[in-house]
Amino acid sequence: MSPQFSVLDWSVVVIYLSVVLVMGAWISRLQSDTRYFFLGGRSVPAWAVACSVLATATSAATFIGVPQIAFEGDLTYLITYLGSIIGAFIIALLFVPALYNAGTITIYGYLGQRYGTGAKSAASVMFLLGRLLSSGARLYMAGIAFAMMLSGNTTTGELVFAVVIMGIVGTIYTVFGGIRAVIWTDVLQLIIFTSAALLALGYLWYLIPASGEEVYGALCNANGMNKLRVVDYGFNLSSPFTLWSGVFAMTIVCVSTHGVDQDMLQRVMTAKSPLHGGFALVSSILAAVPLVALFLGIGLLLFIYYQRPDLMGAAAPLDVIEDTRKVFPQFVLNHLPSGLRGLLMAGLFAAAMSTFDSAITAMASCLIADIYAPWRAWRNSRMSKDNGNEILPELRHSRMAVGLMGLLLTGFAVGAIYMQERGGQTLIDFALGIMAFALAPLLGVFCAALFTRRGNVISVYVSLGFGALAVLMLQPYMLPGILDFRLGWTWVWVFVSPICFILCIMGKPDALRERNP
Repeated sequence: MSPQFSVLDWSVVVIYLSVVLVMGAWISRLQSDTRYFFLGGRSVPAWAVACSVLATATSAATFIGVPQIAFEGDLTYLITYLGSIIGAFIIALLFVPALYNAGTITIYGYLGQRYGTGAKSAASVMFLLGRLLSSGARLYMAGIAFAMMLSGNTTTGELVFAVVIMGIVGTIYTVFGGIRAVIWTDVLQLIIFTSAALLALGYLWYLIPASGEEVYGALCNANGMNKLRVVDYGFNLSSPFTLWSGVFAMTIVCVSTHGVDQDMLQRVMTAKSPLHGGFALVSSILAAVPLVALFLGIGLLLFIYYQRPDLMGAAAPLDVIEDTRKVFPQFVLNHLPSGLRGLLMAGLFAAAMSTFDSAITAMASCLIADIYAPWRAWRNSRMSKDNGNEILPELRHSRMAVGLMGLLLTGFAVGAIYMQERGGQTLIDFALGIMAFALAPLLGVFCAALFTRRGNVISVYVSLGFGALAVLMLQPYMLPGILDFRLGWTWVWVFVSPICFILCIMGKPDALRERNP
């Protein structure tokens, strides 16, 4: 146990964990069946849905990684939200109404209505694999920061302990309460980690003895770099943070990550109507801008605190930053007062849980509605043809599926401890890039289903398979490494998704489905 953590710090963390578990247990009384478990009765207020989507998007990677971006570089990361805002409006207007009105447990059920059960199951399997790897990696990343803030070290044993604790807590309250537990605990968790970040920013400013003008001047000219730069006008396919990438590539990425990802859209489907769901989605993206700016601001002040001893004077810290990926947790561990340190720990835990709980719920819904239910119906010969209707298992099966997904995600995160370098940027790239394997092809398939009458189950298989292969070929160690060029992760979607769309619409529509859409 870290000697810096006091009884007060641990009390704050324990109180937070207790409240989350009690909320899950209380909400569990409202569960009646599988549909309610995964859709929440479609009665959740839009503001709560927006908070939940925002909390999920703000993972522990944001809590730890975004301050590092500003500490090392500038504010150009913010430009990516231009495309995200455009993408949110596209999803709200063109995706949400059709997917909401389909009435299916998962958004991939819509593909089942368009192309058949095989297409629905294939899309869900692809999502499951991508989300398992991506969310497992994010849980591991949270474990790195959690272990460091607990003990100051990231040994294998400490990492395993941190990951397992987060996995157990997140799985327990989600198993009890379902999607409503996810949403309402996400609201609490958003409040906690936003408050913690605001207090950390204020305390950092308090610790820096320099005036505002001196801080501003130091940031405008930091070794020849303007750390307050927001817009990079250069056209460079290797950089994801240019104006062109932020407006064009990130629009496509956002439509994919928020429009065809069950993890994000599941909350939107719990709203009272498509209008409420679309409003919640757009609101969450707009609210993400000041939240990300908050963490970037922390990174800028950490730069002054650690890298400008001329401004810090006698208040300059004695500890040295050896790994910039740990700059924020190191500051929290060594310089925050008791109580506030515990709140930051609870904030980190909240950021990790808001991503973990939604992931296992989304994965469980796909496993139950898109894979297990069709298989059971086929086995029992209850369906002579696919008409889009869903025969759903009992509630206990849904809870078992959530528990299974929690176990798998936790197990992968533990395995990643042994497979990846601790705290390496390669793990962050892996967590961001791995979802392109699933979401870039799925975007092409969904666009074909939503905006054309073309395609069939075979063309869906071809699109998904080719898309995953294309994403693989665009990884840094494949074609870019062979041909000696670098492709920013945002541009992968730009090349892959249109190809998958073309492949999908090349399939002739099924005649029966054309007569009975």
